[in-house]
Amino acid sequence: MEPHDFTWIFAVGIISSICDAFGIGANDVANSFASSVSSGSLTLLQACIIACFTEFLGAFLLGSSTSETIKGGILSVERFVDRPELLMLGMLCALVGSASWVLFASKKGMPVSTTHSIIGAIIGVGIAAFGGGAIQWGYSGVAKIITSWFVSPIAAGIVTAIIYLPTRFFVLESPNSLERGIKAIPIYFFVTSLIGSFYIIYKGAPGTDASSLSVGAIIGICFGVATGISAFSWFFFVKWLRRRVVGKENIRWYHIFVIHFVKYRPSPPPTPIADSSTDMEVTGAIEDGSNCDAKLGVCVKNADQDPNDDVESPEEQKDTSLASKLLGLMHKIKYYALRGVRKDVRNLDNKDLANVHDAAKKFDDDTEYLFSFLQVITACLASFSHGSNDVANAAGPISSIYDIWKTARVDVSGTAPVPTWVLAMAGAAIDLGLITYGYHVMRRLGNGVTYLSPSRGFSAELGTSLTVLTASKIGLPVSTTHCITGAITAIGLCNGNFRALNWKMLAWCFMSWIFTLPIAGLIGGLLFAFGSNAPTRFL
Repeated sequence: MEPHDFTWIFAVGIISSICDAFGIGANDVANSFASSVSSGSLTLLQACIIACFTEFLGAFLLGSSTSETIKGGILSVERFVDRPELLMLGMLCALVGSASWVLFASKKGMPVSTTHSIIGAIIGVGIAAFGGGAIQWGYSGVAKIITSWFVSPIAAGIVTAIIYLPTRFFVLESPNSLERGIKAIPIYFFVTSLIGSFYIIYKGAPGTDASSLSVGAIIGICFGVATGISAFSWFFFVKWLRRRVVGKENIRWYHIFVIHFVKYRPSPPPTPIADSSTDMEVTGAIEDGSNCDAKLGVCVKNADQDPNDDVESPEEQKDTSLASKLLGLMHKIKYYALRGVRKDVRNLDNKDLANVHDAAKKFDDDTEYLFSFLQVITACLASFSHGSNDVANAAGPISSIYDIWKTARVDVSGTAPVPTWVLAMAGAAIDLGLITYGYHVMRRLGNGVTYLSPSRGFSAELGTSLTVLTASKIGLPVSTTHCITGAITAIGLCNGNFRALNWKMLAWCFMSWIFTLPIAGLIGGLLFAFGSNAPTRFL
């Protein structure tokens, strides 16, 4: 093989990488924000806007400059040294296999691990190329992935319950829950910012020098950050909450920073309901060509109006027709572009889930409102970290293809440099996937499993982050997707009623985890078997 041979593999690989990153946004990012949207802390549009910044910036700014040539070390890269073009083809088939399964799962609303999907596709390629003996089936390989199906949800569920139950008993169920919640807010901010900053530095910044810091240094930095944020919440945010939630003042979020200097702002009186009969008269008169005073409800026919004034010339009619067509085209483009963010994903009016939601205990709305801000913070931190960490699932294989295409050799170190344009491309595709396709997973995973409120969603997200951090440090295999599913399940169980969970949906989720490895592997393996045995003029 010579440099720049098999350019078609590189070109098709770029398209496949974009599709895989699109699937990551539609599935992984969607299940990260599912609890925030389902609880009402964020609208679907707000979640998409936030994720567009956090995911892209996380991928572009903190994404690793190198990635594993073969994800998870499941297959030795040295097997491809003599034939680099086979590794190019293998990575292309792995991308197609992973993207195909993730996109299908996203369409059906199944939350799957995109990391396990790309690994499964690589397993299929390895079996097709060298047989089953080439795969690491032990705990260092496939067995570790299977273990994560059980370890991830159980561990996250336990941690989430430890966070949520004290909140429920000492704050939410208290007779003066609002006052207790306001006093506890600085403590929650301290814990949230401590875990969130540690999550970003320790796990979510592989492309920076922060990843080389000692654990002690990271803890010191995080304690400093958490102390500063907690102090800010005590002096500014708590004051804002008392005036906004307790005093019902008409103040906005940007008043937090100057709340001590903002004068009393009473809430505006309710808007009176207009007389519909007057509105109908005015509307009809306007259509009839009259001059109207909408405030007074008085309309006067314009006697000087020429009846032929409304008649357009053929040229004007042609221009109007063209303008109408362009306007209609713009409306269609706008409809399909924003279709994904206009969906109802909260499922509160779903009759099939009414019994599940009714079995969950409801708490004071004002107290729940306090946790909305904390939940937004945890969702943003998790999304920022996810963008920097999991972008390698789509960027790694195409980077390997690009490196071999450019150098015509396989790096036996098992790593490949990730160009900046690849990180930007993957980050943009992740955002596009969430905006246009993420509602499928959000609709199923949030209130589709159990009833979620801001306090419940906050506990689930914080429990997931803490589980991933702890498990990564002690070497337990975990998946963020599996963790958030287990955390939401634990929230449902904390209601003390098994009817508060949609067990059918949970079974559907677990089956999708099991199907991920074999289906992605089957697609990748069959494509590789076909391509590698094709006539040499095609490869």
